[in-house]
Amino acid sequence: MTIDLRELPASAAWRHRGLRDGFEVAHFATSPGSGATRIWGNTVATEGSTSFAVTYLVVVDEHWNTREASIETRTRDRTWRTHLVCDGHGTWTVDGVVRPELSACTDVDLEASVVTNTIPVHRLSAACGTHNVSAVYVRATEPVVEVLEQTYFFASSGSESFTCAYTAPQFDYSANLYYDASGLIVDYPDLAIRTDRFQSDVR
Repeated sequence: MTIDLRELPASAAWRHRGLRDGFEVAHFATSPGSGATRIWGNTVATEGSTSFAVTYLVVVDEHWNTREASIETRTRDRTWRTHLVCDGHGTWTVDGVVRPELSACTDVDLEASVVTNTIPVHRLSAACGTHNVSAVYVRATEPVVEVLEQTYFFASSGSESFTCAYTAPQFDYSANLYYDASGLIVDYPDLAIRTDRFQSDVR
């Protein structure tokens, strides 16, 4: 079984709820020439006693391998920026410094965003089954970049939606993630739900 993804919309929006409370809006543009896709957006949320605003830009190549990401985070007391670059051969730099421990990573995952969970889905959906993914994980409330091990299992597929069984052992998290036909999260249990479209057909 394979999943044939539809074209991404111009934009999408989510309500973050559960772990945090807030909103996220993302925009998408694919270059007709190179096939590279730009994903940019904002998340404004409160998690525990910390409120933050994150602005991000992620660039993936025609195969949905992450090539670059720029993130700016603002909290009440500080602002910091993180710039990631991957050369496509396993070398990642963070703010211009090579980070060898990230060499096995293929994706970027932003703690502040649910949209980055679409990246491995687009990259792997042609080969359904279980996929172990190492992602460069960018924290939302502190300037930390680390490795996050994840597992995606494409469990079912329909014409308008599909389900992915997802685990992140580092956070002791496991759930079914619900996607629309373009590969965007519709329902991320305990974290976010899509707000710019009807949800009645996603399960």
